Amino acid sequence: MFDFDQIISRSGTASEKWDGRLATFGRADVTPLWVADMDFAVPPAVTEALLARAQHPIFGYTLADDVVYESLINWLFQQHGWQVERDWIVFTPGVVPSIYAAVQALTQSHQGVIVQPPVYPPFFSAVGAHGRVLLENPLRLENGRYQLDLEQLEQCAQQGAKLLLLCSPHNPVGRVWRPDELTAVLDVARRYQLIVFSDEIHADLIYPGYKHTPLATLASEGDLVITAVSPSKTFNLAGLGLSALVIPDANIRRHMVDAFAQLHIQVLNPFSLTAYTAAYQHGSAWRDALMCYLRDTRDAVISYLVQHIPKIRPIEPEGTYLMWLDCRALGMSDVALRDFFVRECGLGLNAGFTFGQAGSGFMRLNLASPRSEIMKALERVYACVR
Repeated sequence: MFDFDQIISRSGTASEKWDGRLATFGRADVTPLWVADMDFAVPPAVTEALLARAQHPIFGYTLADDVVYESLINWLFQQHGWQVERDWIVFTPGVVPSIYAAVQALTQSHQGVIVQPPVYPPFFSAVGAHGRVLLENPLRLENGRYQLDLEQLEQCAQQGAKLLLLCSPHNPVGRVWRPDELTAVLDVARRYQLIVFSDEIHADLIYPGYKHTPLATLASEGDLVITAVSPSKTFNLAGLGLSALVIPDANIRRHMVDAFAQLHIQVLNPFSLTAYTAAYQHGSAWRDALMCYLRDTRDAVISYLVQHIPKIRPIEPEGTYLMWLDCRALGMSDVALRDFFVRECGLGLNAGFTFGQAGSGFMRLNLASPRSEIMKALERVYACVR
């Protein structure tokens, strides 16, 4: 029904992933398996809706109408059992701008912001850009699976922390946090009056056998939780630049609205709203097929590495289309490891050290390409390692 094996050329489309290869890796011929978008065609319903909207020749200033709100509210309820009120929703130009805005609006220079490395690099840069105190609460790798360090999280909270940036599901390690783990995080936040910014942009990309739980569904009255959601990862719409924050607390919501208003940012445009609505209304079957395809790719990659390249140990993702690779047994420095993949293998992956010191010796592989291309990439690594 949906052809995820189709190879679609993205060169010449101003694709960051493909047309940015020379600037990023120093050579334009690497196979790019890095930045978190997919090499798959978007759901047909999205393309059809965009083409229909383009038939109207005026693309002026645009409002989010009832249909846009209802599509998000219905999706969150149908997929996650989360009943969201319309007043809680704040549309934003993306999750990363939202993280920056939260650090700016909700903390002061002497206050700490907790991040849990190895983690998506903007978590670090958002703290540094605003001169806040960075408090690291590293995840623990135990028996091939990452765990939260709740005891050390409490120690961070005691050091003047105001905000916790939670990645759920986690990028890059692929953990889908269990309800008991999330409840424990909320317990710490409650004791120390922490605001929790929960980045749930990968919430819809969960492998069979696992279930995402929105942090806010476990919160008690008075808990301060901001949830970032978006169809951008789920339906490959990142270039359209639209996400939403769900903020039940009216005071926190006002601060976030004011942060964007001060910059007079135009968040909405006709095409982002059209794609957003169509994806949430008609994209569930496509997403389900995607996750089956990604599961098979994930399992094929793990099997290949175990059989042929045992020095590279995959951390099996429970969610996201990203795989965290433990390459420490190769015995290379971080720079040498990055250069090995680029210069020797001709592959562009994300270097682990960019996710914090806890990522040293690791690489992040984007699985969201036709499986034939992923397997070809592994064969090149095998040839180089051998």
